[in-house]
Amino acid sequence: MPDIEVTKLKNGIRVVSEKDNHFDTISVGIWVDVGSRNESEGLNGISHLLEHMAFKGTKNRNAKQIVQEIENVGGYFNAYTSRENTAYYIKILKKDLMLAVNILIDIFINSTFEKLELEKEKYVIKQEIGQSKDTPDDIIFDYFQSIAFPDQPIGRSILGTSKNVQSFTRKNIIEYLNSEYIANRVVFSASGDINHSDFVNSISTRLNDYNTSNKAKLDGAKYTGGDYRESRDLEQVHIILGMEGVPYKDDYYFTSQVFSSVLGGGMSSKLFQEIRENRGLCYSVYSFVSSYIDTGLVGIYAGTGENKVEELIPSIIEEIHKMTYQISVEDIDRAKAQLKASIIMSQENTSSRCETAARQLIVHGRPVPNSEIIKQIELVDRDTVLNFAKKILTESLPSFSAIGPINKIEKFDKIVDRLRL
Repeated sequence: MPDIEVTKLKNGIRVVSEKDNHFDTISVGIWVDVGSRNESEGLNGISHLLEHMAFKGTKNRNAKQIVQEIENVGGYFNAYTSRENTAYYIKILKKDLMLAVNILIDIFINSTFEKLELEKEKYVIKQEIGQSKDTPDDIIFDYFQSIAFPDQPIGRSILGTSKNVQSFTRKNIIEYLNSEYIANRVVFSASGDINHSDFVNSISTRLNDYNTSNKAKLDGAKYTGGDYRESRDLEQVHIILGMEGVPYKDDYYFTSQVFSSVLGGGMSSKLFQEIRENRGLCYSVYSFVSSYIDTGLVGIYAGTGENKVEELIPSIIEEIHKMTYQISVEDIDRAKAQLKASIIMSQENTSSRCETAARQLIVHGRPVPNSEIIKQIELVDRDTVLNFAKKILTESLPSFSAIGPINKIEKFDKIVDRLRL
């Protein structure tokens, strides 16, 4: 069994490591409890820009040197921004762990945000925004999020707007960094053949004086729901239909995972078998759940030709309705087996284990043993899934987004009526 240890530094930074000497690689990273939800409307996109700038030069290394030092020893690095977190991580051979730690700390506390690099990266993100807009099965998720949570940070694009991004200055970035990147929001995480004490010491000696300002509370999310449609000359119409889901710590959290797996989580799911295999209405159809600290979403994505969308939407709603009465114990057991298998399979990857440990500390305040998670999955039964299906269909207005040739999609009021039990 892997050995998980957690240490909290005097300034509030948390350090977690999962030791497993079966691996020759170590994954190490910094997770910060800050994302696009922390931004005001005028600063929308700055978390993502800050993440991009992390590897663009420090007081000790320029951008090329950062890349070369990692890749010279065969390492790999990356970063991402979500609505509630930002992560910077490196996967490297275990003998080179201290190199990875030193580079991560260097970019974390010594980034210079030089004007030339900033202007280049702002242009790169402008292209990223443009690419997303040109990819309908990508941008449709932003539209869905914005209609579910209108006029709120959680409903805005993680990338921000081109106008915002182009307006950001070095001063804006430094001020945002100083106000949001505070010690009790920071988690250092590592997984592999690692000595926890050495890992902690390598961090504490460099970050004892890190920013310890008080952590500001996020504005609570308010799910609204509604309808958004954009007409485009495309081969397919892309749709997402969804409802309010549940937050991480909700009693229905694992039920929502099982529900989504049964409904549209694989080739044996209800949506795939009925919508694609039996009726041949589309190539891609699946369900998903997104949980946050105080809310969540349940959704179904599908893409089809203009002439099939009139049949597609009622067929999807029919399958959602069946989730309130027509599911078997075998369906539930299959979904639970898939979820449990995915947890076990993730243990074969140090990157996955490193991320999981960090995210669990942020959400739950502690590492959550796999045995505990599997036990919670086992507790989900047919009745709880049926009740969850009824809950999401009766407690909130649906959210619907569509892009493409939309003229044959029925009115939102009709969709709402169809969803009613």
